[in-house]
Amino acid sequence: MSPSRKRKASTSEPLVEPSRREPLRAHLLGWYDRQKRDLPWRRTRDPYAIWLSEVMLQQTQVATVIPYWERFLQRFPTVEALAAAPLPDVLAAWRGLGYYSRARNLHRAAQEVVARFGGKLPSTAAELLCLPGFGRYTAGAVASIAFGEPAPLVDGNVARVLSRLFEVEGPPGDRAREARLWALATGLVPGERPGDFNQALMEHGATVCRPDSPLCLLCPVREECLAYRHGRVDELPPAKVRAAPKRMTLAVAVWAHEGRLLLARRAEKGLFGGLWELPAAEVDGETPDTTSATRLAEALGTPVTVHGHLGTVRRQLTHRALSLRLLRVTGSARPSHAPAFRELRWCTPEEASSLGMSTAMHKALEAAVTAGALRE
Repeated sequence: MSPSRKRKASTSEPLVEPSRREPLRAHLLGWYDRQKRDLPWRRTRDPYAIWLSEVMLQQTQVATVIPYWERFLQRFPTVEALAAAPLPDVLAAWRGLGYYSRARNLHRAAQEVVARFGGKLPSTAAELLCLPGFGRYTAGAVASIAFGEPAPLVDGNVARVLSRLFEVEGPPGDRAREARLWALATGLVPGERPGDFNQALMEHGATVCRPDSPLCLLCPVREECLAYRHGRVDELPPAKVRAAPKRMTLAVAVWAHEGRLLLARRAEKGLFGGLWELPAAEVDGETPDTTSATRLAEALGTPVTVHGHLGTVRRQLTHRALSLRLLRVTGSARPSHAPAFRELRWCTPEEASSLGMSTAMHKALEAAVTAGALRE
């Protein structure tokens, strides 16, 4: 390569010109100082509490997260307390938030923080990325908000704001689009208060630069927005095409004995990993009772007999349309362990309701008891 070509390759223009970058940062930070919502995790500098909020806020609305965040911190006030807790207790505190892999990864990461970092969360995005559950977004959020590192982040709100400000083309998920958004975020975050700037981007996307009916007249960076200037705010970003939810049917064993029901805890992986449930096995939508009995017998490691139906509970998850078919079953021997589950336990409904159980399975438990499951 000639010297002239080397010089050309090494002197690329910045993606965000300083003459545009500085007004954007100043206007967004000023707006954030005036208009930010008073959220409890914004009143703390505790990296653990900030990390917890970022994990809970993934795929979950702020109003839902606030009481969970407060209760979780009361029960597990430090990284050490979370690391020392049994996973079922952590999952029980998480019940109702969904996406239970978040709780499992949070627990594993807390254990690693204690083992590898003496209970102190690493302060850089690069180190945080080595922990379970930390992707590029979460690492950037914690590093910038808790530790002041100029680490970029891009979530759905930030992607929308940057797409409109810089007129970024392409559908959500497109690799070239995502790379450009991250490059823009990287170019904007250096400067004073990087954590507040990242929060300003997210707050702006959540409250002003909304997906529908954006409040452009209240936007502090309207004059710098290319989509606004060109009349394309409603076009950018284009709507994400969502796949139809997959149908999933579970045969659920409702096995009663002397006022107690059989409960099982799943292995710590998969959709309901680590959670307690009425023992269940996946079946086809029209599976006959004899086949359901066979699947449940395989899961429990003992023959079972189906004695009738107690109803069906349906729940709409993000990617699945879930049907829980409640089957009253008995067997010649009451199992104490099973090949498909980590643990079995016979519980009263009250005892069962305190276990780490998905909302869908909790509804199934309630439906089974209401339908007379304990009448043997």
